[in-house]
Amino acid sequence: MTSARASNVVAWIVLAARLVLGGAFVALGVVKYGDPVAFMKGVREYDVFPPGSTALNWIAATLPVLEIVLGACLVLGIAVRGAALATAVSLIAFTTAVLLRAMAIHDAQGGEFCAIAFDCGCGTGVEKVCRKVPENLGMVVLATIVLFANTTRFMVWPRPLRSKPAA
Repeated sequence: MTSARASNVVAWIVLAARLVLGGAFVALGVVKYGDPVAFMKGVREYDVFPPGSTALNWIAATLPVLEIVLGACLVLGIAVRGAALATAVSLIAFTTAVLLRAMAIHDAQGGEFCAIAFDCGCGTGVEKVCRKVPENLGMVVLATIVLFANTTRFMVWPRPLRSKPAA
C-alpha cells in the first residue's frame, strides 16, 4: 500500500471514529439535556455528592451541554484532539463510576455480576453492566484513535490555537 493510500485509509477510519463517537455524545447529551431532572436522579444514585449538593445541580446542568459540544466538535472536525481527549477522560470516569456502582450492587445483593442492570444516567435507560462497560471501552478506543491519528483530512478547524478555519 502506498503512503498516500495508507494516509487516505487512516483519514477515513478517523472520520468514521469521529462520527460514531461524536454522534453518540450529541445524541445522549440531547437526551440528558431534555430531561435534566431524570439525569440528576441518575447521577444522585452514584452517591458521589451529598444530598442537596449544589455540585449535583451543576453537574446535571452542565454535563449534557459539554457532551453536546464535545460531540459536535468531533463531528464537525473542530478542536479534534482536545475534544477526543476530553471525551476519553470523561468516558474513563463514567466507566469507572459504572463499575464501582455495579460492584456495590453486587456486594449488597449478590447474584451474577453480568445480570446487574441499572439506569447508569447515560441517557439510554436501564443497562446491563456487562454490556455498558465494553460499549464505553469501545468508545474510549475510538477517542484514542482520533486523539493519536496524524490526519486533519475531513476536519473544519482541527487545531484552533494553531491555524485558521478552512475556507
